[in-house]
Amino acid sequence: MNAPVPGALEQLLAHYLKLERQARSAASTEVLAFSMVNDSQSLFGYRHGALLIAGKVRALTGVSAVEPNAPFVVFIERMAARLAASERFALPGVVPADSVDQASRDDWQALSAPHAFWLPLKDRQDQVFGGLWLARGNPWNDAEQALLAQLGDCYSHAWRALQPGKPWRLRWPARTRWALAAALLLVLLVPVRQSVLAPAEVVPRNGQVVAAPLDGVVAEFLVKPNQPVQTGQVLVRFDATSLKAQADVAERTLGVAEAELKANTQRAFSDADSSARLDLLAARVEQKRAERDYARDLLARSEVRAERDGIAVFADAQRYLGKPMRTGERLMEIADPAQAELRIELPVADAIGLENGAEVALFLDSDPLHRHSAKLERAAYQAQGTAAGQLAYRLDAAFDEAPPRIGLRGTAKLFGERAPLALYLLRRPLAALRQAVGL
Repeated sequence: MNAPVPGALEQLLAHYLKLERQARSAASTEVLAFSMVNDSQSLFGYRHGALLIAGKVRALTGVSAVEPNAPFVVFIERMAARLAASERFALPGVVPADSVDQASRDDWQALSAPHAFWLPLKDRQDQVFGGLWLARGNPWNDAEQALLAQLGDCYSHAWRALQPGKPWRLRWPARTRWALAAALLLVLLVPVRQSVLAPAEVVPRNGQVVAAPLDGVVAEFLVKPNQPVQTGQVLVRFDATSLKAQADVAERTLGVAEAELKANTQRAFSDADSSARLDLLAARVEQKRAERDYARDLLARSEVRAERDGIAVFADAQRYLGKPMRTGERLMEIADPAQAELRIELPVADAIGLENGAEVALFLDSDPLHRHSAKLERAAYQAQGTAAGQLAYRLDAAFDEAPPRIGLRGTAKLFGERAPLALYLLRRPLAALRQAVGL
């Protein structure tokens, strides 16, 4: 016995039930959105459909990715905005063309089909959160409109099921929320110790600066960075070619002046003119002797020697070799390795109130797990520019125990006075707000 052939009504009902089953079994809102605008096309025969969520097109019939600036997308969003301002927005039904202005009708005629149906999607509070714009060439009959309204309820339910629920904290009773707010306020009022981080470097304490003793070119560096030196050891040698020539010329000039003075002294007994020139020639001899002594002194200073024991603290000798130096320019520093202090550059934006003796903790870049304790000794009154191009206050701190090796860098944590936790957390935002409003 053959099974009866289903009629058109049975096929319509089966297709509709299939759409509902697909909507409720969608694994994500993206899958559901694709099903809304594509799977029902064969049942209702519309030319194109558009899904709008919160006024923005999320899916289009036959399109995998929505282009926000496409003319059709802009038209659909503009029509949804016009519907939102009317009572028709919350009700499923046909959108009459005469309900819009002439410019919108022209765009409608150019971009969409003549007969459009608006199917709103509603949340649990019966508020519209989106909708479907379906358009085709022939009018919508009453049966199709009733079926679409029922399908819209199914789509709304499926979309709400895929949306995340309210946060758990919002489902707590009002008394619990007030208790949590009060506890949070009390926590924000708890006094905590202020602290700030700043870059720091271990520098010599009471070191002796070695400066260029004359104007000249550095010819040779005889020591290396952090090398131990002894008193009297030659550290730097300047180019002495011109100095030797000046000393030799001064020596010869002095010899000529002395010979001339001696000759005039011998003739002074018989020559009155020679006797009268003796004082002038003697003064000239003294002048030439002073010039010779000065030239010898410059030649002696072409070799820079250490005036104390210690280590030579400088960065790199290559930056000085062949470079013209002016008198007084810094070459290096002689320091005692057992005497070092901590130099901190505290940015102006991170400055907090610090008193002398404030606790400082240093974490070296080479040994970040080991803490070195120090005490703040000096704080600069005025901020200065740093090598990084920002304004910072210079702070000096003394180590409580044996200092690390001179030249090591790291991060210093400075501890200030106690303040409420709210002020500690909002200090930077409040400072930025004060600067923005000019208070």
